[in-house]
Amino acid sequence: MKNNQNKDNNNKKSYIVGIILFIILIVVSIASYMLLNKDKEKEEEYPYTQLITDINEGSVEKIEMTVGSTTVKVKLVGEEKEKTAIIPSTQAFIELIQDKKEQGIEFELNQKPANVITKIASNIFSLIPTIMMVALFILIFKMQGLGEKGKVYDGTENNTNVKFDDVAGLEEEKQELVEIVDFLKDPKRFQKMGAKIPKGVLLCGKPGTGKTLIAKAIAGEAGVPFISMSGSEFIEMFAGLGASRVRKLFEKAKRISPCIVFIDEIDAIGARRTSGGGAESENNQTLNQLLVEMDGFETDQTVIVLAATNRPEMLDKALLRPGRFDRQIMIAPPDLKGREEILKIHSKEKKFAEDLDLKNIAEDTAGFTGAELANVLNEAAIIATIKKHNEIEKQDLEEAVKKVTVGLEKTSRVISEKDKKLTAYHEAGHAIVSKFLETSLPVKEVSIIPRGLAGGYTMYRTNEDKFYISKTEMEEKLIALLGGRAAEKLALDDISTGASNDIEVATNIAKDMITVYGMSDKLGPISLKTDDPYQMNILGQNIEDVIGEEVKELIDVAYQKAQYILKENMQTLHAVAQVLLEKEVISEKEFNSFFE
Repeated sequence: MKNNQNKDNNNKKSYIVGIILFIILIVVSIASYMLLNKDKEKEEEYPYTQLITDINEGSVEKIEMTVGSTTVKVKLVGEEKEKTAIIPSTQAFIELIQDKKEQGIEFELNQKPANVITKIASNIFSLIPTIMMVALFILIFKMQGLGEKGKVYDGTENNTNVKFDDVAGLEEEKQELVEIVDFLKDPKRFQKMGAKIPKGVLLCGKPGTGKTLIAKAIAGEAGVPFISMSGSEFIEMFAGLGASRVRKLFEKAKRISPCIVFIDEIDAIGARRTSGGGAESENNQTLNQLLVEMDGFETDQTVIVLAATNRPEMLDKALLRPGRFDRQIMIAPPDLKGREEILKIHSKEKKFAEDLDLKNIAEDTAGFTGAELANVLNEAAIIATIKKHNEIEKQDLEEAVKKVTVGLEKTSRVISEKDKKLTAYHEAGHAIVSKFLETSLPVKEVSIIPRGLAGGYTMYRTNEDKFYISKTEMEEKLIALLGGRAAEKLALDDISTGASNDIEVATNIAKDMITVYGMSDKLGPISLKTDDPYQMNILGQNIEDVIGEEVKELIDVAYQKAQYILKENMQTLHAVAQVLLEKEVISEKEFNSFFE
């Protein structure tokens, strides 16, 4: 570790020295230019055509030339000050002067030998722009390749301090990776049996699910060096440098093996190769080098490559074949038990009120990733501190969940009575329609206080994890989404832009039901999720028209059912909207009281 740090420090010093030398070169160039042109600026401009005219007229008294120079000094008859003229060709000018002398034109001609120092200085000065360009490119290359990329965590002296106990909610994934830890600890035991450990393991999952954390935990458990690098760090502006950086990374890994190489966001360099030029060509070279390096491990080199991505579909197929990334492990958002365990880990250093149950928090945060759960607890701690509470209370935590999911509360926003009334009926419509849908979640809170970009919100209680969604659930989801628009139409006899997001979400759900999940009675169980026109035309020329008709029918039916539910409960709609206008927020208990 110390040798690597010293090397990086030396590279940085060399880089700083290079910048200083480059600045000195620029200063010297400017000074030289000013010095060489100092006298020229003072001299009077004397055109070559005028010089020829003066020679022909006999007005020239003396001409002074320097061998190899294209400038001559001229003294005219009756003038004390000399003039400087630039001649197109030295040889041609000498022949011209000799012709004039033969014609009887009298003037004095002095030819001086060339000044070697001046000539050298002039030549050097002419090369300065080239030298500056070369120096600039060298500095840029140095800047691109400054130090060895990839942060190294030593397995003994400077460990990652992350163990499997620090990773909650990923029990099956941890079990899958235990054998890699065992191999790193005792590779000879596996080699005697003829077993080969996977060269690479690809961790896939949405952001915040713990891909990087579990990679560090493997290194921490095995007690081996862990080299961490992001895929974007390989990308360079000059061709070949990305591939060079891949070579250096694996050379470092082989020197300190057994070790783990972790490449985060590998899709930055692992995307499918193309035939394009420029940046695409550079990416192709970098990916090709990565493929070569992963194939080039020798049997006695225990180097395991872990990579993480949230877009596995973008990766090149050659990268995913056996012998490179042999295993792909999906890291899904945690379930109820996993969320509770994650909350326990992140709550160790926080003060909670005695009546606060982490299980209840886990139930209210279905679909949250580990990073989002950590953010919720942190926001709750901040809110409790601002409100000067001695402990994190239930209301602090509920406020934190709203802040993370819906947005910041805009209590200072001035809202007209008309907009307030429209929002109240809109949110009341969502809540009441949901109440009469069998598969809908219980309403937890209804509010017309603006949060984020929303003018109001209806919050539902998420008390279970959903891995599959039935057709009935999706159809009733459409009805609930369109409940707000239906309430506006029935209660106010008008519609607004407030339902734009509801309509967008509903349209996407209906489209997925037809094209992705095969829930259309007319089209049947066919997947139409493609952007390729040829694939679509296989099923018929009018297939897109049929899809549009099916989507429209789903939306129309859902809208009609939402209106029917509200027409049957108009008194309740008016009552809920009126309470919202008065109190702005209705709790779960208050909402349910309207139906008792």
